[in-house]
Amino acid sequence: MPELELVNDPQQNVAGDEKIRIVIADDHAVLRESLAALLSTQPDFIVEGSAANGQDALELVKRHNPNVLVLDLFMPDFDGFDVLRTLDRAGSRVASVVLTGSENQGDFVQVVRLGARGLVMKSDGPKRLFDAVRLVAQGELAFTDDVARQVLSSMAEETRAPEPTASLVRLSDREKQIAFAVARGMKNKDIAETLSISENTVKRHMQSIFGKTGARDRLELAVIALNELTRANAS
Repeated sequence: MPELELVNDPQQNVAGDEKIRIVIADDHAVLRESLAALLSTQPDFIVEGSAANGQDALELVKRHNPNVLVLDLFMPDFDGFDVLRTLDRAGSRVASVVLTGSENQGDFVQVVRLGARGLVMKSDGPKRLFDAVRLVAQGELAFTDDVARQVLSSMAEETRAPEPTASLVRLSDREKQIAFAVARGMKNKDIAETLSISENTVKRHMQSIFGKTGARDRLELAVIALNELTRANAS
C-alpha cells in the first residue's frame, strides 16, 4: 500500500469565486473521460487530474491537493476502499465523493467510516453529482435520506457506550438545536431558514460546536447527536 504524505490540509471550505478543484479516479477510460468533460461544463469546477487506478489517484491527491476526489469504488488491484483507507491513515481531509453502481448498504457504511462524505449512484443524473461535489466542498454531507439514516444509525450503534467521550453537554441551547438539525441531515441553509438566522451565523455556530465536541466534521457530529438523543429517550 503506498504511503501518502500531505503538504497541507486540502479540506478547506470553498467560498466566494474560488473554483472547486477536482480529481477523478475510475478504471474505465470512457467513463473517466466523460466524467472529466461533464464536470468541466460547470463554471465553478476545475478538473485537475484523472486516474485509472487507486495508486495514481493518491499520487494526484498528493500533487494537486484538490478540494474534492470523485472516486470509483470498485477498481482492480487498489480499489476505492483502499484509497479511502490510505487517505484516512494519512490524516487527509480531502472531501471524497464515491461514485458507484453498488447497492450494498454494507459498502455504504464502510466507505463513510473510511472518510467518504458523499455518495452518488452511477444511475443518478448529472445534477446529483454536481450537487454532491458542491456540498462536500463546503464541508457538508451528500447522501440520500435513506443512505444517511442507515449509515448514521449503524455508526451511532457501533460507537455507543455508557460513558461516551464526546457529548453535547458543553453546547448552548442554540448550538444543541443546530447539532440535532445536522443529525437530521439538514444543510446550513435549511437550518438558517428553520431557526430564522443567517447562514453565516449557522457557520459560526458550527465552528464553535466542532471545537466544543471534538467532532471533526458533520458526520461525527451527527453520530454524537444521535447518541445524545438515544440516551435522552432511554432515561
